[in-house]
Amino acid sequence: SDVMENQTFEYGLIAGLATLLLIACVTDWRHRLINNWLTGSIALAAPLFWMATGLALWPDIVLQIALAAIVFAIFAGIFALGAMGGGDVKLLTALALWFPAIEMLRLLLVMSVLGGILTLVMLIYHKLRKAPGKPEIPYGIAIALAGLWGMFERNFNHFG
Repeated sequence: SDVMENQTFEYGLIAGLATLLLIACVTDWRHRLINNWLTGSIALAAPLFWMATGLALWPDIVLQIALAAIVFAIFAGIFALGAMGGGDVKLLTALALWFPAIEMLRLLLVMSVLGGILTLVMLIYHKLRKAPGKPEIPYGIAIALAGLWGMFERNFNHFG
């Protein structure tokens, strides 16, 4: 019964993460903004997920926190170059608390492909509308969709 309760709790957390990622898509599309409460909620739910999935403090949780720190450092650098928004960096860092290193690398690869497609579509749309200035790319959409893809891969694709 404990296993069932843990699995129910785990799937509840996954559903919560999926919901927050969908909200991130909508708010980033509509307002070019990913709210701090949203990224904070994703980050704060990660330890509950670790408990539900039985991660050990050493080395699992320590490695997960180290991975998030590395992701933050890399993408904070990209933010400093003006190539990414702060909300995007926080969302990626929060997601890095949920995915082990190999899964996170796959997520970043999927994010890059989706982000490239999104950027291309936004540039074309911007040109067709003859809008002034540079288009603001809602890159959080690519991050959130990659996160959803990663969750699906991990939890529901048992055929691959």
